[in-house]
Amino acid sequence: MEKVRAKKHLGQHFLKDLGIAEKIALSVTGHMGVKKVLEIGPGMGVLTDFLLQGDWELFLVDIDKESIAYLHQKYPQLSEHIIDADFLKYDFGKVIEGDYIVAGNFPYNISSQIFFKILEVRNKVPEVVCMLQKEVAQRIASPHGNKEYGILSVLLQAFYDIEYLFTVPPTVFDPPPKVNSGVIRLKRNAVQTLECNEKLFFRVVKQGFSTRRKTLRNALKSMGLSEEMKNDPILDKRAEQLDVPAFISLTNKLELSWKK
Repeated sequence: MEKVRAKKHLGQHFLKDLGIAEKIALSVTGHMGVKKVLEIGPGMGVLTDFLLQGDWELFLVDIDKESIAYLHQKYPQLSEHIIDADFLKYDFGKVIEGDYIVAGNFPYNISSQIFFKILEVRNKVPEVVCMLQKEVAQRIASPHGNKEYGILSVLLQAFYDIEYLFTVPPTVFDPPPKVNSGVIRLKRNAVQTLECNEKLFFRVVKQGFSTRRKTLRNALKSMGLSEEMKNDPILDKRAEQLDVPAFISLTNKLELSWKK
C-alpha cells in the first residue's frame, strides 16, 4: 500500500511515533462502561493499530478519500465501520447504535468546531481522548482565572471533567507542525441539564469573551442590560474570572432582569 500524502488544506499531520500512539490509545478508559470508539481522522492508522488491541468496537471517520481507500485495504475487517464523511456534518446515529467514545489526532484547523459538534451530542459521547494544538488543549483544560481560559473552557467544563495528559513535540509527525501538541481527556460529568436557560448560557459565555479584556458590563452591553443589572458587582469582573457556576448565576440574573 502506498503512503497517504498529508494534505495541508485538511490540516493533516500524521503521527509516526508508535510509543505516543500507544500512550494515547491506553488513555481511553471506557468511561460509563462504553465500549464503542469513533476515531476521527485516522490517516494511515497509526493510532488505529493500538486502539484495535483494546476491547473496543472501533469506527473510523475520515474526509480524505485517499485515507479512506488506504484504510479499507489495511483493515478489511472494519469495512462496515469505515465512514467516508465530514465529522462536522455527519449523523453518527445512522451507523453507531448507542453511546460512543471519540478519539483521534484532531486536525488543528477544525479542532474547535469538532468540540462544538461534540457539545451538541454530549449525551451520546461520555469520553473524548484527543491530540490537538497544545495551546487549544491547555485552553480547554484551563481553570478559570487565567488567560488561557476561554469560551470552550467554560462550555466543555460545564458537561465534562477535563485532564491535560501530556505534551507531544512536532518532531513525531510527518510533516511536523510548527507548534507543540497536547493530549487531553474529557469525561462526561453528572450534569444532564444546566440550572439555567442553556441557549442563553451559551450566548452569554460567547459574548462575555468577545472582548475578554473588558469587564462583563462592557462585553454584555449589546445584550440590553437593565439598570438594576448594570449595578450588579458580578459585571465588574472579566469573563475569565467566572467559573461555570458563576456563568450559570449570571445567565439566571440576566433572564430574571429582563422579565421584571
